Amino acid sequence: MIPSSVTVLETGPLATIQDVGRIGQGALGVPTSGACDPTSYALSNRLVGNHPGAAALEITFGGLVLHADVDLTIAITGAPCTGVPLNAPTVLRAGEVLRFGPPRSGLRTYIAVRGGIDVPAVLGSRSTDLLSGLGPAPLQAGTTLPVGRTCGPMPGVDLAAVADPAAGTVSVRITPGPRRDWFTDAGWSSFLGQTYEVSSNSNRVGVRLDGTPLERARDGELSSEGMALGAIQIPPSGLPVVFLADHPVTGGYPVIAYVAAASLPACAQLRPGQGIRFTS
Repeated sequence: MIPSSVTVLETGPLATIQDVGRIGQGALGVPTSGACDPTSYALSNRLVGNHPGAAALEITFGGLVLHADVDLTIAITGAPCTGVPLNAPTVLRAGEVLRFGPPRSGLRTYIAVRGGIDVPAVLGSRSTDLLSGLGPAPLQAGTTLPVGRTCGPMPGVDLAAVADPAAGTVSVRITPGPRRDWFTDAGWSSFLGQTYEVSSNSNRVGVRLDGTPLERARDGELSSEGMALGAIQIPPSGLPVVFLADHPVTGGYPVIAYVAAASLPACAQLRPGQGIRFTS
């Protein structure tokens, strides 16, 4: 049987392999990582009949170029890149080249291949973790990725009717965090009342925000404590950082709030310069 594979010709700004991550190992100091936008990632796998948790590709702001070494069934979800089909199972014929232009909105796009990307797992996951260095390295031009053969039946869906990621200011629901009392009432009001701008220093670890610094009610810093996905940490700059998939397992800056689970995919799709507001 001919091995199934896809070859990376160009990577764009960043392309990695992601799955659901290294779940349940935080007490051992092992971060979860995994797809930044789990909703788009899961949809891509469902559209090609993959089992939940199959490894897919996550690309940041387009630029990826792929060569199909054999006939492949793929699905592309998330940020709508120009030049490629979206939210639908598609057959990529042997020898075809797929080029991802910049997305119309959003930041991260997911490509599932029927059978899954079959690279070796590290501590139970095929995810690339940029902070810890666990998992496969970010994709490089010339890399050939093997494709697995384990999958379920095709879902019989021609098109998934899902909305594109928001292009304007995004409203994100939050709940107060354990260190809300480290900030004055004026600081909390500022946190909820202003529109922040996403910084170009953002990455898979966290979304860094530019705006008016928050007023603290107390000085000093914490001993390190556990950090969770969606934690909004306030470093000495007074400007929030929203932790994403590659966040550390501990941190010493106060967590003013947590992003509600339903708003996490929207945070993963924020691009530099985009506006964000927090609502309780």
